[in-house]
Amino acid sequence: MRLAPVALLTAAALALAACSEDAKKKPAPPPVPVTTAKATEADIPVALRVVGRAEAYESVTLKPRVDGQVAAVLFTEGQHVKQGDVLIRLDPTDFAARLQQAEAAVARDEALIAKSRADTARYTALRNRNFVSEEKVNDTRTSEAAATANLRASQAAAEVARLQLSYATIRAPFTGIVGARVVFPGSAVKVNDTTLAVVNRVRPLLVSFSIPEKHLARLRSTFKAGEMRVDITLPSDKSQHFTGKVIFIDNAVDTATGTILMKASLPNEDEKLTPGQFLNISLILDVLEKAVTVPGEAIQQGADGNFVYIVKEDSSVEMRKVQVAATDGGLTAIASGLTAGDTVVTDGHLRLTPGARIRDKDKDAKPEDKADKASTEAPKAQ
Repeated sequence: MRLAPVALLTAAALALAACSEDAKKKPAPPPVPVTTAKATEADIPVALRVVGRAEAYESVTLKPRVDGQVAAVLFTEGQHVKQGDVLIRLDPTDFAARLQQAEAAVARDEALIAKSRADTARYTALRNRNFVSEEKVNDTRTSEAAATANLRASQAAAEVARLQLSYATIRAPFTGIVGARVVFPGSAVKVNDTTLAVVNRVRPLLVSFSIPEKHLARLRSTFKAGEMRVDITLPSDKSQHFTGKVIFIDNAVDTATGTILMKASLPNEDEKLTPGQFLNISLILDVLEKAVTVPGEAIQQGADGNFVYIVKEDSSVEMRKVQVAATDGGLTAIASGLTAGDTVVTDGHLRLTPGARIRDKDKDAKPEDKADKASTEAPKAQ
């Protein structure tokens, strides 16, 4: 009966030995297929990317300066106009009649003052000969002064009537584009109330955008140091780029949003951009010269921050922390953690662990590509 435990112990020892031999014979896991890239040196701009809105460089809503009725609308919607071009005419009949009335009053007062001056001269001569009293001379001089004042009042009234007549012609205040027609011949207009037309100057064009206040110190130093450039693209078509320069930084931070308003100006000679458009703004703050750069896909997020997988000489990988300085055009500039020439993993991170062995998919694909190319070129050679 005592032989049973010994047999069991012997069987267990044999089983453990067999398992250890199987473990020794178990092959290592295959290399993980990944894509790699070399860290290189390049000049990377330090940029802030925000969304902005286009604005007219100048915008005026034309309103009448007199009450009246529209006689003619002399522009077409969306027309390019020059400064001084006539856009709208109001009915001038009433204003012309008032001007004639005021000019007649001026002529009357001019005649009266001429008579008053003649009377003053005549009575002055008679007083010198003691034919009239000093009081009579003073009366004539008073009448002359009153006539002079009346003439000035009539001349001022005539000038007012002349101005009102000129206000019946509405002209473009600057060169730009006129908007939609909002009044038509026969429309009644009220002074400083009715909108007649809207004229926008779009060459050059303004772009307004807001930047977080944490960048304010750097923005001001860059703005004072020289010309601050912005790169502008359309949200729907990022292939088109427009270049402008910052011309304005607001003097106060918006307490509701914690941002500061900025404006940039761009020529817009071909008028591809229109006031009111949303635009993507890239504000260039600095340029990192000869910075170590890797493709943006190589940067991974971990519990302790950014890291990359470095490929060592034995085709194993090592996790290394990095500090990101800037990103631009798919490239990421590394402030610390990498040197030029290091090989990093850009695709296949999910299956990687520190120490895992890898194989480069691009290198493996090259012989196949050559074979495919040879097979496709063979019929052509025949």
